[in-house]
Amino acid sequence: MNVKETEIGLIPEDWEVKRIDEISKVTDSLHQTPVYSDKGFPMVRVTDVKRGYLSLQDCLLVSDDIYKFFTKNYKPQKGDIVISRVGTYGVSSIVKTDEQFCLGQNTAIISPKINNDYLYYCLNSPSIKAQIDYLAVGSTHKTISLKSIKSIKIPVCSENEQKVIAATLSVLDDMIELNNQINKTLEEMAKAIFKSWFVDFEPFKDGEFEESELGLIPKGWRVVELGEITEEIRERVKDRKIPVFSAVKTGDLVLSEDYFTKQVFSRDISKYIVVKPFDFAYNPARINIGSIGINEFSYTGCVSPVYVVFRTDQKYKWFFKMLTRTERFKKEVNTRASGSVRQTLNFDEFSKIKVVYPYAEIVEEYNYIFEGLIMAKSKIEEEISILSEIRDTLLPKLMSGEIRVPVEEVI
Repeated sequence: MNVKETEIGLIPEDWEVKRIDEISKVTDSLHQTPVYSDKGFPMVRVTDVKRGYLSLQDCLLVSDDIYKFFTKNYKPQKGDIVISRVGTYGVSSIVKTDEQFCLGQNTAIISPKINNDYLYYCLNSPSIKAQIDYLAVGSTHKTISLKSIKSIKIPVCSENEQKVIAATLSVLDDMIELNNQINKTLEEMAKAIFKSWFVDFEPFKDGEFEESELGLIPKGWRVVELGEITEEIRERVKDRKIPVFSAVKTGDLVLSEDYFTKQVFSRDISKYIVVKPFDFAYNPARINIGSIGINEFSYTGCVSPVYVVFRTDQKYKWFFKMLTRTERFKKEVNTRASGSVRQTLNFDEFSKIKVVYPYAEIVEEYNYIFEGLIMAKSKIEEEISILSEIRDTLLPKLMSGEIRVPVEEVI
C-alpha cells in the first residue's frame, strides 16, 4: 500500500486531509442557562454527551418557548454529532433519533457533509483525540473553542470507503447499544419487582394486612427506624495501598484509580473511612444528598471523611439498595436534611427515617430473583467490554488506512 506523510501522520496516498469546517457545518450552543421544566423538550448538556449514540433519557427538560429560543440558529437533526466543549471536552455523541432536542451551553453540534458515522468515528480515533487535547486550553476547566473544533484535521477517503469503514464499526456499536438497552431493561425490571413486592405488596394481596404508622402493611412485617437496622461505620484507614472510592453517583460508588501515596495525598490518610464490600455511603452535605452508594466491588476501599458510611444486615443488602432509590425514600431524606443554603443530613438524623421492614424469608426470595438479574447484567457487561475492545482496536487501524476493507463489501 502506498502511503504519504501528512500533518496528521501517514495515510494512504489516495486519501486527503481536510478541516472539519470543510466537510461539515459547526454550530455553537447559546451561552445561557435556561429555566428547566417538568415537561417539554430535552436539553443536551455536557453531562449528557457520552461516547456512542446520544441518549435523551436523562436530559433535563425545557418549555416550548425556551426550546424555540435555543434552536433559533439551528435545530439538531438525525445524523448530527454533538461534542462537548468544556470540562470533559471533546466527547462526542452521534444522533440516531428523530426526537427533537436543543443544546445546552458548552456544547456544539457538527452537521457532516460526508458520511456521518465515518466522521463520528474519526472524532473518536486516537490521532484526532490527540489533536483535540492539543487544541484545548485552560488549567482548571479545559475548553476547546468553536474555532478550534473547526480547525480539527480529518483523514478523508472516498465516499464508498467511508461507508465501508463506518459500516464495519457500526456493526459493533449496534451490538453494544443493543446490550446497553437490554441492561437498562434489566434495571427497570429490578425497580419494578421491588416496587411490586415492597411498595405495592402485590404478591401478598391475598394475605392478611395490618395497620401501621406508614399505612397498611402485610401481617408480620414491621415499621422500623433505620437506626434499628443499620450501623454507622467509622473504621479508619491503616493501609496506604487501599483503593479510593472517589464519588457517590446515582446509587453507585465510583472507584478512582488513585491510591494513597505521598504524591497523591498529602493529607492525613488516617481520617479516611474504610468501606467494605456491600457497605453504603452518602455525602451528608451536597445537593444530591439522596444519592446513596453501595460498594458492589469484591474488595475493601475507602472514602473521604466527608462521607457517612453505614452497614446493614447482609441478607438485606439488595433490599436496602433498591429501597434507597425509591422516590418516597429520597423525599424523606431531603425532608430531613437541614440547612437553607447547604443541606446536611448526619447519621443521627438519617437513622430516624422510618421504613417498612419485611421478614427475612421474603427478602431471601427477593434476593434469588434480584441476583439472577445481576448475573444476567454482568454477563452482558462482559460482552460489551469485549465488543468495545474489538472496536477500539480496529478504529485507529481503519482510520489511518493501516487496515483497508474492500469497498465491494459495503452493504
